[in-house]
Amino acid sequence: MAGKKQAAKKYQIREAVEDDLTTLVEFLAKLALHVAGAPPQSLKEDERERLIEVLRSSLSDDNKQLLVVDVPRQGLVGMGYVYVSRSQGIWEQSSHVEFKSGIIDDVWIEPEFRKMGIFQDLLRGLVEFAQSRSAYELLVEYSASNKEAAAAWTRLGFKTVGVRAAAWTSSVQEILAGPS
Repeated sequence: MAGKKQAAKKYQIREAVEDDLTTLVEFLAKLALHVAGAPPQSLKEDERERLIEVLRSSLSDDNKQLLVVDVPRQGLVGMGYVYVSRSQGIWEQSSHVEFKSGIIDDVWIEPEFRKMGIFQDLLRGLVEFAQSRSAYELLVEYSASNKEAAAAWTRLGFKTVGVRAAAWTSSVQEILAGPS
């Protein structure tokens, strides 16, 4: 990455390593609480271990990249994750091109380090990775209630192209089991 530029900015963006995982799980918890608008709370130990294993698996997957933002003498202040996946669109049937999508997920910058250009530099690294894996498009998912994320992604050219709806499996089963 742009070594001179990042040195002047006093932070380094690099690939995550095993020793980073505990901090990254804390970032994931903060992100989830931020999206939910919930007060700070601690993760249960089994959930912490599950998330560490999920992140650990991405360290050795050639189609995934987990980047961290490291500030000398302060430690990690951010993270971003991208994975490249074969698109499941019908358009491939009429073409010999395999479409791949770069799915950007779990981007977090500690609040006191926001608005310093870190997000853009982190995203640059994720996009470079997706391009190196022949990703045709970039996808990002964020909560509709997260206005800060919506504004940031919109500024970068992302447009809402669909809606992802969620429901508890048990609720759908209940409705389906009801009277016809």
